[in-house]
Amino acid sequence: MPDTGVDTTAPVTADGPPPEGLIEAFWRYEQALMADDVPVLDALFADGPATLRGDAGGLLVGHDAIAAFRRGRGGAPKRRIAGVHIRVLDHDTAAVVAVLAPGTGGRGQQTQVWRRSAAGWQVLVAHVANPAPAVDPRIWREVGTPLMTGATSGPLLGRRVAVKDLFAIAGHRIGAGVPAVLEDAPLETVTARAVQVLLDAGASVQGIARTDELAYSIAGANPHYGTPPNARVPGALPGGSSNGPASAIALGQADIGLATDTGGSIRVPASYQGLWGLRTTHGRVPRDGLLPLAPRFDTVGWLTRDRALLAVVSRVSAIGAPAAAAPERFAVAPGLLAALTAPVRDAFTTWTRDLEVDETDLGDVAAAQEAFRVVQAAEAWQVNGPWLTAHPDAVSGAVAARFRAAAALTTDEVARAAESLETHRERLERALADAILLLPSAASIAPQTTADAAAVDAVRTQTLRLTCIAGILGAPALSAPLIEIEGAPLGVCLVGPRNSDDALIHRAASLT
Repeated sequence: MPDTGVDTTAPVTADGPPPEGLIEAFWRYEQALMADDVPVLDALFADGPATLRGDAGGLLVGHDAIAAFRRGRGGAPKRRIAGVHIRVLDHDTAAVVAVLAPGTGGRGQQTQVWRRSAAGWQVLVAHVANPAPAVDPRIWREVGTPLMTGATSGPLLGRRVAVKDLFAIAGHRIGAGVPAVLEDAPLETVTARAVQVLLDAGASVQGIARTDELAYSIAGANPHYGTPPNARVPGALPGGSSNGPASAIALGQADIGLATDTGGSIRVPASYQGLWGLRTTHGRVPRDGLLPLAPRFDTVGWLTRDRALLAVVSRVSAIGAPAAAAPERFAVAPGLLAALTAPVRDAFTTWTRDLEVDETDLGDVAAAQEAFRVVQAAEAWQVNGPWLTAHPDAVSGAVAARFRAAAALTTDEVARAAESLETHRERLERALADAILLLPSAASIAPQTTADAAAVDAVRTQTLRLTCIAGILGAPALSAPLIEIEGAPLGVCLVGPRNSDDALIHRAASLT
């Protein structure tokens, strides 16, 4: 074999003579893996929809899905094969278990079922079990055991909280998903009230979880720390900007994700990863100790794996806010749904078929979205512009482009958008005066991390047309994991009147 830097001298044991060519095919696979030779790896996996590949991130079904994951991975971590065990199943089928010795330490295993056909030996089923990291830095910035301990009694006793890296925690810095922000940040002396109320209710802070750069995204990618995994859709974006808390909850590493939602940053990751997520009524939960993005729209909220826990969290976190009832009537907006792709529109329409829903006209939502975009951008630049001017290379990609566009807005443009926004708000309030609006939480299921930037931005624009409605109204919006499209989750969003947060959660019980 040519020298590829792979040590092929690991001991091989078998329950009989290995089938001809199997060992050579195994080492060819290993050499291609370490060289990130994607064409060879694709050829060594059996073609067709029945091929399987699994790891801690989830199960990929079909050769095409596996190939797409491999192209977006950027190579596998370096490792050495410490031993190979072969069990012959029949003349043309064998199970091969390799003991892995990663360069980072520890031991793992790779189990494969190989099948011989006219194309030669190919992998039909594969499962990789790598040593579990103590902390996944894509998800967590800091983790403790716990980081902060809560009260010894209360309705959230024993619950673990993943805090989005925008909230003040005494003795720690706020990093906002940007290394330069973290470097400049002072140690906080007072814990944000949204954090403290959970501690007072008995929860503990497990750690500080990642966010997109300055929370100005809903995709979930982070070029500095890596993109957190999507626990439900292998190889897909997790949704942002509350990506770290969402992944931590979906993976079972915490119970409550304390997050923020300006333009969809709770609802989108909830939708992408099959979680419950609540954007609260604007101002219902205190925002002191929160690094802002656009204060007119910034809200505090939470992500959980189940509705009952979310109800408790919402109830204990509303400080002095009057509760409002939720309307009995559900409504959908056909004009809003018409702009969605067929799979999302059809799945949502099918889901609502057995419900009693009325139709409502929300008017020109595209114009409302544009007004929302301009006002949000202006506020984001007002908050972050001076710092970004002093640190021109701190953020990158689409986030940097959004801030450049925000910096270019004129005073007249912003004033016209603010006036237009108020007109849209009044119209939306009239259209939804006595109804809970039902709509998809996002315009698509989670895109793959390999999707090109233009495609991801197109999904973002389509999604913001859905999510901006609650932002314009200052209303609560609940994402409930009620729909699946080809096994991938899609949230159903309930938008209710201001301060109907708890009632929305209660009403959602009738939809599950």
